[in-house]
Amino acid sequence: MAKQKKGGKRVTKNQLAEILQAFFRNNPGKTFSFKEIFRELKLKTHPQKMLAIDIMEEMAWDDFLARVTDSSYRLNTSIQEQEGTFVRKSNGKNSIVPDGGGTPVFVSERNSLYAFHGDRVRFTFLARRRNHIKEAQVTEILKRAKETFVGRLVVEDDMAFLVTQDNLFVQDIIIPRRKLKGGKTDDKAVVRVIQWPDADHKNMIGEVVDVLGPTGENNAEMHAILAQYQLPYTYPKEVEEAANRISGEVTKKDLEEREDFRAVFTCTIDPRDAKDFDDALSIRSLNSSNSSNSLYEVGVHIADVSHYVTEGSIIDKEAQRRATSVYLVDRTIPMLPEHLCNYVCSLRPDEDKLAYSVIFTLNDEAEVQNYRIVHTVIRSNRRYAYEEVQKVIEDGKGENSEQLLALDRLAKKLRERRFKNGAINFDSEELHFDVDEKGKPIRCYFKRSQDANKLIEEFMLLANRTVAEHVGKVKRGKKAKTLPYRVHDNPDPQKLETLREFIVKFGYKLKTTSTKGETARSLNKLMADVEGHNEQKLIQTVALRAMMKAKYSTHNIGHFGLAFDYYTHFTSPIRRYPDTMVHRLLTRYEQGEPSANQHYYEELCEHSSDMEQIAANAERDSIKYKMVEFMGDKIGEVFDAHISGIQSYGIYCEIDENHCEGFVPLRDLQGDYYDYDEKNYCLVGRRHHNRYQLGDPIRIRVEKANLEKRQLDFSVEE
Repeated sequence: MAKQKKGGKRVTKNQLAEILQAFFRNNPGKTFSFKEIFRELKLKTHPQKMLAIDIMEEMAWDDFLARVTDSSYRLNTSIQEQEGTFVRKSNGKNSIVPDGGGTPVFVSERNSLYAFHGDRVRFTFLARRRNHIKEAQVTEILKRAKETFVGRLVVEDDMAFLVTQDNLFVQDIIIPRRKLKGGKTDDKAVVRVIQWPDADHKNMIGEVVDVLGPTGENNAEMHAILAQYQLPYTYPKEVEEAANRISGEVTKKDLEEREDFRAVFTCTIDPRDAKDFDDALSIRSLNSSNSSNSLYEVGVHIADVSHYVTEGSIIDKEAQRRATSVYLVDRTIPMLPEHLCNYVCSLRPDEDKLAYSVIFTLNDEAEVQNYRIVHTVIRSNRRYAYEEVQKVIEDGKGENSEQLLALDRLAKKLRERRFKNGAINFDSEELHFDVDEKGKPIRCYFKRSQDANKLIEEFMLLANRTVAEHVGKVKRGKKAKTLPYRVHDNPDPQKLETLREFIVKFGYKLKTTSTKGETARSLNKLMADVEGHNEQKLIQTVALRAMMKAKYSTHNIGHFGLAFDYYTHFTSPIRRYPDTMVHRLLTRYEQGEPSANQHYYEELCEHSSDMEQIAANAERDSIKYKMVEFMGDKIGEVFDAHISGIQSYGIYCEIDENHCEGFVPLRDLQGDYYDYDEKNYCLVGRRHHNRYQLGDPIRIRVEKANLEKRQLDFSVEE
């Protein structure tokens, strides 16, 4: 029974609120009148009773209590014991994202139950005073997001511990010396937690799983990035052995069951350092001597991975778990074992290879007259790097120039029509590094997509779209069979409106209330209008923020960015698991089998989308690391840059000549106190009204390059 006084002192409002919370939590589902509450809590005086009523009103406003009548309440069980994902921040502003979305809820450290970032938790809301922030309390940790952590070892005489890069832990991970596995101070290591914090133990206890190598050594750092995202940095021996047993020989039976394209000109076009060639193009003229209409047969040939990787096999299970290849700055971590991705499946020149192909008949305007999706045998005549094909396109001559120029001409027609139909044109630049034999970056530069890249892109898009339509586009009243689609939802209307209001200040317009095709064309006009202007990067950045992320799903909603009603991924099964799923389902449906289990494939789609994002994060972190390493010997140097990001705590600046990005803390902006204007993406000085605007040119000095945190610190050079 709750008492009115504690230690002889009168109960305060906060104390009475805690007593009321405990009382209702201990009696879920029961409704209590004021009289019953007063009696149970021994509230006898009028001021005490009025204070309790006031607190219960606030609790009802906060949704902690549900009002039954004007004079009775019960615990609001509809919001009790919710579940969500814990988000830990190094500044202590932790939160929980409730399942099903909704606004994240603040969680103080004392109410976190030692939850860590990404943990699945059960929580309740705490009552709050009016105008105070809504707060949650973790009541149970349902599932830990991860059990292993990556960091730098510090080994002392009587103990050892792990220093993590993100520094999110309130307490260190303590490692008994017998659990160090030979690790020494400043080694990068992977540590598994074997004892989590609880009411009796505030520290985590861990054991070293793997010592990656000395901090700063290239392999150790790249493996640390992979381990941080729980991505594999080695291949299981038994999976490699299973792959090595596959010969890749094209048999007589294969030739009998497939269309033979070995006599047709075929080539691959890839980056200069590529080893896994998963797509090839063939072309031949279908023109007869008495025909005035030019017709071409163009084959998009894709490595037939599903022929070698059978569903449910040990290789398949590992590929499914990985879901994608991971591309770090200096290496590729393949989805498939090297023997398969670089040799057996790779469409290498002058070798007979099995492919799954979409064969198009196109007229001179690149309009599809007909198509077929067939298993084939091909033999690539030539392996081209993009630069070689680009030179042929620019010079109009060179080896196999007739075929390459015909492919380029058709691709440009396809591209022109795609943009006319509403595809979004965000031409982006990619940051690249040249590294020495030890992985140290010696050159940093950026590449923009050229005609040779766009040639391949257009035919891959055409094949992906055609396959998606082949399965998904059915007669009215019929249900399409299950297929993993690559979907891209329409932009967030609120963000589009924010963009529209923002660009008005620069004299630009954007249609946001029209159809999605008109919106897309309006966005393209905006991108064309800002080209070459000072505000180009600023407006491109804000526009990109309005876009949704593309993902995989069996529920087709179309692809806004490409302006396709049907789109899938068919063209890269060596490096993407969804493409392998699509190949298998196409083969299955070709044989007349019924639709596959949609629920099963939707789960695989969600997993593939998640792994794609994780791989992108790892790639970004490897770029950040090499960026900091590249700038490490340039401390004190001054560069022209532009403001690439604005936050309430400072500005991000990107150096113009090499695209390396660093940070200027708010405290280092001299001469004024700056307020963050989120709507206009700028910081504004209170006294002198000086502005730091997203996209503005700025001159910076490199102050610090912190490899452990992968962070560059700049200062503004006045």
